[in-house]
Amino acid sequence: MQWRNQRQSDNVEDLRGGGRGLAVGGGGIGVLVLALVIYLCGGDPSSLLDGVLNNPQQTEVQQPQQQQTAPGQRDENDQFARVVLAGTEDTWNTILPQQARIKYTKPTLVLFSGQVSSACGRAESAMGPFYCPGDRKLYLDFDFFRELKTEFKADGDFAQAYVIAHEVGHHVQNLLGTMDKVGKSNEASVRLELQADCYAGIYANFAQKKGILDAGDAEEAIRAASAVGDDTIQKRSQGYVVPDSFTHGSSQQRIEWFARGFKSGDMRQCNTFGR
Repeated sequence: MQWRNQRQSDNVEDLRGGGRGLAVGGGGIGVLVLALVIYLCGGDPSSLLDGVLNNPQQTEVQQPQQQQTAPGQRDENDQFARVVLAGTEDTWNTILPQQARIKYTKPTLVLFSGQVSSACGRAESAMGPFYCPGDRKLYLDFDFFRELKTEFKADGDFAQAYVIAHEVGHHVQNLLGTMDKVGKSNEASVRLELQADCYAGIYANFAQKKGILDAGDAEEAIRAASAVGDDTIQKRSQGYVVPDSFTHGSSQQRIEWFARGFKSGDMRQCNTFGR
């Protein structure tokens, strides 16, 4: 991915460097095990965290302090995330008015380490990247990228770009009102996640047209999509698959819907609710 020397977004809050993570007492170990599964699926941690943080046996959480960094001081992870976010901004600034007749409102990307507080509740890094519709912010701890590489063998910068673009896909759903129109069943969750994968594919299509994709970049994203499929996660964590419990879709489904967006660049091809 030819990301260097590309435009960097300023819609980023860097909260890394503060806080010590969540200290959980009582039944916290079971919660952390469940949190790991949600992390590997890239899920929204708010509902689980609300229950944990309201536990009276839980110790107080120290909040991180915002780390201010000048453009010249940004580390490589920061720069990369800003470039990808800028690419999603360029994509949806173009696509959304053309194809959905609405103006794109940019989200904010929050970089954190350890734990963070959002409008959806408090989250720790083990929960993985997530989007909070309440504050229209994406939350990312770079530890997830290391996990993606070492544990799931989904290496490459465009695999990481896919993760950010997927969360931006949820922001697009929020702008379109899709999140408000569907229920909270597992089936609705799967359809939302697969549509976000398709929207990530639209970003990849746009990036390809700009000439910033290298040979093999699409395959990196596909490997990442496959690695976080519910069936793959369940096989790794428990040795068997329970399709009725899926919340994000199977590996094959995630690959299929990303590919739809990538090949077409057309939001109409991302209607996961129409089938």
